[in-house]
Amino acid sequence: MTKGDIGNALQQAALALTSQRPGEAERIAAEVLKLDSRDARALQIFGCALLMQGRAADAIAPLETAAHIRRDAEVDMQLAAALRQTGRVDDALSRLRRSIRRQPPNPKAFYELGCALASTKRHDEAAEVFARGRDIAPMVPEFSIQLGRVFLERRNFTNAQHAFARALEISPGSHDALFGLSLAHQRAGEYQKAADHFRRCLATRPDPATWLNLGRCLLHLGQLDEGYDCFRLAVRSDPNRYGSALAMLTKSARGRFWLKPSAAARFLRAK
Repeated sequence: MTKGDIGNALQQAALALTSQRPGEAERIAAEVLKLDSRDARALQIFGCALLMQGRAADAIAPLETAAHIRRDAEVDMQLAAALRQTGRVDDALSRLRRSIRRQPPNPKAFYELGCALASTKRHDEAAEVFARGRDIAPMVPEFSIQLGRVFLERRNFTNAQHAFARALEISPGSHDALFGLSLAHQRAGEYQKAADHFRRCLATRPDPATWLNLGRCLLHLGQLDEGYDCFRLAVRSDPNRYGSALAMLTKSARGRFWLKPSAAARFLRAK
């Protein structure tokens, strides 16, 4: 490979990355770096290829060098991912905070920082970052969805409802937004509204978690038989949900309690 071939080689490497062929991308980027060890694009691709192969510790050095040369929010985010995967959470957060100061603002940088803060239970900071990201990209529903989840964690159910409702206005078919809105009503004790929304969730994606939550709402509403059927459907569709279903039933004020485990199993697994 000559220096004149670098542009084409990096295009091939980038295509290999997007096509989920990180080994090929790593090989091409390494050849480029033999010719120019400071090529920021090659360093970025090389680091990302290592990251995709689960070699986060090895990815840090090339991504750090690329970030120093390019000063780009995208590289900052990739470096932050490598730092987080190696347990350097505070360093990752510092890098992401730097990325949101880049101009022009990159909405993805705000999203990644908000998610990182939420994962470390820094909910107040996460809420602020998601709100700023939403202001920058008001038509991106994920900001409102994540903001709603943060409000759920803070037990601010009214604001959670507003956030999920806003996401649904942007993307009416969003299952995540509708499920979040259902949970916000449920945790606020608004069981009829929650049940109505959970039914809408089931119409598009009949997953066990939704059946369980609908069943819990129906028990609170006194619709016991229909609620029990929901628990059975959850267990039938995913036997691993048996423990969750049993715990919900026994803890509910209008649930059921069995002295013999075999009796509980017959009740929940009945067809």
